[in-house]
Amino acid sequence: MTSQDDCQSADQKLHVPLPDPRSVIEGTDWTGLEHAYGVAQDTPLRLLQLLDEDPKVQAGALEQLDISVLHQESLYSATAPAALYVSAVLNDPRTLARHENYFTWDDQPRPLRAALLEWLGQIADSAAYGETSDEEEEEEEDGNDPGVTDAVRAVRGTIHDAVSAHLLAPDPTVRAAALSATAALLQSPELASRISGTTQVLRRLLTESPDRRERASTVLTIGAWGQDTTTWLEDPDPAIRACAALSPACANNTNATRTILRALLEPVVIDSWFLEPSAADPWAGEPLPHIEGRLRYALLSAATERAADFEELLPAAMASVPFCSNLTIAKDWGPLLAAAFPSGYDQGTNLTLAQHRYLSALADRDVCWRHTQLITSWFDDIGLPADRGAIKALLTGSAPGRNTARFE
Repeated sequence: MTSQDDCQSADQKLHVPLPDPRSVIEGTDWTGLEHAYGVAQDTPLRLLQLLDEDPKVQAGALEQLDISVLHQESLYSATAPAALYVSAVLNDPRTLARHENYFTWDDQPRPLRAALLEWLGQIADSAAYGETSDEEEEEEEDGNDPGVTDAVRAVRGTIHDAVSAHLLAPDPTVRAAALSATAALLQSPELASRISGTTQVLRRLLTESPDRRERASTVLTIGAWGQDTTTWLEDPDPAIRACAALSPACANNTNATRTILRALLEPVVIDSWFLEPSAADPWAGEPLPHIEGRLRYALLSAATERAADFEELLPAAMASVPFCSNLTIAKDWGPLLAAAFPSGYDQGTNLTLAQHRYLSALADRDVCWRHTQLITSWFDDIGLPADRGAIKALLTGSAPGRNTARFE
């Protein structure tokens, strides 16, 4: 096992001065490198065009780089030197030029610097793919040419030096892109020792930023790194408190669990915190980082894992019923049903009051029982009938348990 001193020593070697952009262009044998469309001899021109005086030329250059040296998230021998050049020019004032879009599928006006940071983050994310797998599995999963991924990984420390300098940038779109790229870069085991220092920078951002989404993204990222987020369990903003409570480091923190359970009593409020993709409008907004799907579902998932028993979960479960349907079972009422019956349902056994109340509420909700093939597997796993009539009969014939004090 590598000691902390060894990690710090290795990390110090990764901190090297940013290369001179001209030296990257002139000192690289581009004709000996490749991108998605063959020999990378056109790549230097595209890189130089990033600093053109015309924002349209800049945008076109970045789009061409994206489809060539990062084609469909694949890496090529030209990717590492291209990423080094981009890292080296991030501070150039010409990267502050704004354009309405940088890719044909992109309609977000922002400075070129933000788009470049996003692009470097995508490269880092591709380089991290399969990195924690064993060597044999990684070799099978990595579709890049031999040595290409390693070449990109070898320059991540230098890229991180360039990217992290923009975490406190004046422009919020640049800050957001820098945060996303930093998170992608710090997936690297070799850069793990940088997490603590980066967290200190982000703590300042959390103190100074007035923007809810930015603060939520920041605390979610800090939490995903395993850093302490308990300070923000007392934040004035309930959205920030909830995001802080989601940190894996808070899994056994009773205050964090209470924070999540309290938030879940008001699903409408949670959904109002951020503009998020939904079933009604899947393109409504960007998902929060480190959250799969909607924040409310992530909070429900954490609650089912952390609550001591279903009785503690019941108020949150009942509050979620008006939002349940056959299409959401995997996100809300399926896991909650599993939590209500942790050992499955034994035929003929009386339901507890909590089980009875929750099943009754679900039985009364019409949209949960459409196209029952979508819900059958959940009921089969529990041992309950996936039939509304059968559930109602079970509720009628099964007297709930007598321990009612908690619910009166």
